[in-house]
Amino acid sequence: MLYPLRVFLIILYFILVAAIGILICLIRPFHPDNTRWFGRIYSWGGAAILGIKIRRHNYDSLKNIGPCVYVVNHQDNFDLFVTGSVMPKRTVTIGKKNLRYLPFFGQLYWLSGNIFIDRKNSSNSKVTMSASTQALTTKNKSIWVFAEGTRNRGKNMLPFKKGAFKMAIEAGVPVVPICVSSYVSNMDLKRLRSVKAEIKVLPPIKTENLTIDDIETVIKECWDTMKTTIEQMDKETYAF
Repeated sequence: MLYPLRVFLIILYFILVAAIGILICLIRPFHPDNTRWFGRIYSWGGAAILGIKIRRHNYDSLKNIGPCVYVVNHQDNFDLFVTGSVMPKRTVTIGKKNLRYLPFFGQLYWLSGNIFIDRKNSSNSKVTMSASTQALTTKNKSIWVFAEGTRNRGKNMLPFKKGAFKMAIEAGVPVVPICVSSYVSNMDLKRLRSVKAEIKVLPPIKTENLTIDDIETVIKECWDTMKTTIEQMDKETYAF
């Protein structure tokens, strides 16, 4: 009984927040903190409905970083209700083009100032990345990227796409890895407390004075550090 009730409530909550959010964003469209506001709201209610207990580590370290590229592992659509709890100020995300077609949420995502990318269209992707780099350098914004490019279902972390790291190097801003434990593969929505989700912010990886020739080195450092951290969190949290 708990599982279908949760599914019904989370869909209802998802739609209600998006609908109310659209009205608010029409008053302040594309404000740099819209994404943070609604990320927090989605996480606050969504985690409660789904029975997810979230623990944040090193979150305070985000306060004084300034413009940067946040690189986060991507497990499932439930990530909205988990990672929204650590969405920093003046941060926008990069999402797939098909998000715009989701009723209510797609419009909220756009009005919140987030960026759509069409990975099948190379020229469009280049324009999007160029605009994102400009936001980092001239608009005092940070970019949030699920660098795997698709969901890993809480299993092994997938290889990273280069786009996020190219932006960081071109803008000369740090890459900040944010690791989320493998909560999806350990979640049971039939239980009152379905799962614990650990989120850990890692030290920034500096890119100043680097060139595109260094991109593979930065990607490897970020991927290796995140992989090790996630494995350690999983071991401590889920008793593997």
